[in-house]
Amino acid sequence: MTIVVKVGGAAGNSLDSVLDDLAARTDYVLVHGGSDRVDRLGDALGRPSEYYTSPSGVVSRRSDPGHLEVLVMALPGTVQTEIVAGFARRKVRAVGLSGADGGLLLAKRKEGSRAVVDGKVLRVADDWSGTIENVNVELLRQLLSSALVPVVGPPAITEAGEIVNVDADRAAAEIAAALHAEVLVLLTNVPGLLRERSDPATLIPAVARDEVDSVMAFAAGRMRKKVLAAKSALAAGVPRVVISSSQGERPVARALAGDGTVFE
Repeated sequence: MTIVVKVGGAAGNSLDSVLDDLAARTDYVLVHGGSDRVDRLGDALGRPSEYYTSPSGVVSRRSDPGHLEVLVMALPGTVQTEIVAGFARRKVRAVGLSGADGGLLLAKRKEGSRAVVDGKVLRVADDWSGTIENVNVELLRQLLSSALVPVVGPPAITEAGEIVNVDADRAAAEIAAALHAEVLVLLTNVPGLLRERSDPATLIPAVARDEVDSVMAFAAGRMRKKVLAAKSALAAGVPRVVISSSQGERPVARALAGDGTVFE
């Protein structure tokens, strides 16, 4: 079995718990985010992060050249290196790859991104975000066959060699589809998809693939991207997607056992 695990980068995620759980496995690709680290580094450098909401309700990071530079410093430059070092402490050989390395994530720069500002729909100027069009799956397979764990994160690269920001959840979905993974696990700082954002008791435990659009109303903020990633993965042939908490002991094992919200 091959699985793809994505661990979120927002505050409240437990990376150590995830690495502890994965250390005994050899059948996975780990995809990471790093939004909290990007935000903190941007603040320290005097380049605070900016976010916008699209007309469809998706919250995205503004990716102008200045913010993209901070993202590159924070994600492959810091977060990814720390994950590889964390694996090394657990006697796991891992290789950190941004989507630009080896053309791992080939993307197309988005055109015409829109934001809702004061009730008006405006164009997002100088946007360097992208949509993934191809995954260099052979590179991942070569690493896995050599008993090396691929640790993958944004950014991606275009055919013209331009660096673009991509959503890590969607990247995980594309990687899972390209690898024909049996399961995509999206670990985050909440128990799963909740009907009420602040109430864990309102967890939605299961969503059939033909019900994804109907639960989108409960997917606010960054959770919306996770549900969209689940929908994309299912449509591309991934049999099962689980959104679950990264906190506590054995978060990956719990997610594989059905803890959280299961899409299938």
